[in-house]
Amino acid sequence: MNNVIEINNLSKKYYTRKCEVLAIDNITLNVYDGEFLVIVGPSGCGKSTLLNIIGGIDNKTNGDVNILNNKKIGYMLQSDCLFSWLTILDNALLGLKIKGLLTEENINYVKQLLNNYGLSDFINSYPSSLSGGMKQRVALIRTLALRPDVLLLDEPFSALDYQTRLKVADDVYKIIKKENKTAIMITHDVGEACSIADRVVVLSDRPSKIKKIIEIVMTNKSSPINNRKCKEFSDYYDMIWKEIDKYDKS
Repeated sequence: MNNVIEINNLSKKYYTRKCEVLAIDNITLNVYDGEFLVIVGPSGCGKSTLLNIIGGIDNKTNGDVNILNNKKIGYMLQSDCLFSWLTILDNALLGLKIKGLLTEENINYVKQLLNNYGLSDFINSYPSSLSGGMKQRVALIRTLALRPDVLLLDEPFSALDYQTRLKVADDVYKIIKKENKTAIMITHDVGEACSIADRVVVLSDRPSKIKKIIEIVMTNKSSPINNRKCKEFSDYYDMIWKEIDKYDKS
């Protein structure tokens, strides 16, 4: 498989008035073209810090993050961050407008995405008329509008109730796969990781290192909801949870 991102010996230190804090320690990782990579680990271990460095939002201290072949990065946040006074179409076009890319071609592309993913009837509506899951679809389309090659997702379903979360995770997964995007997602939900990932990266407690990388191979692997029904799901769940639980008890 072709690499799209190469991370080599990455470290991150934070400095306070009293001390130096090592948040990430010597992480080396390749991200493959078209894969859905999920990162898990104990609370506060540095998952979001790692994602922010990959996305260029935060600075590294040592090491390298190489985005190969000029691949474009898109970032989807925990919250949908839709503006209540803008229509669904205007919200979806916001990133293009900010970057000065509001061409007729791009507007038509966004309209097509809204149509493809069940939102065409709401183009002129406002966010208050949408369910939580629909808002997340709009947020994803806003990110896709900029035509990124790699999507970074920072716990994008954490604000949703359990049933909605399952359905939205399924929707987002299918959209990302259909649009042939590479994705890197952070989650604290082990079941979510097992159901959605091609590979799961398990991080240690701070300072964060890679504890284990697990390839998720299931019979009849399809969508996240269906993957939870596969016989291998519980085995992967236990494997990942035991690795995380070691650190939570230490």
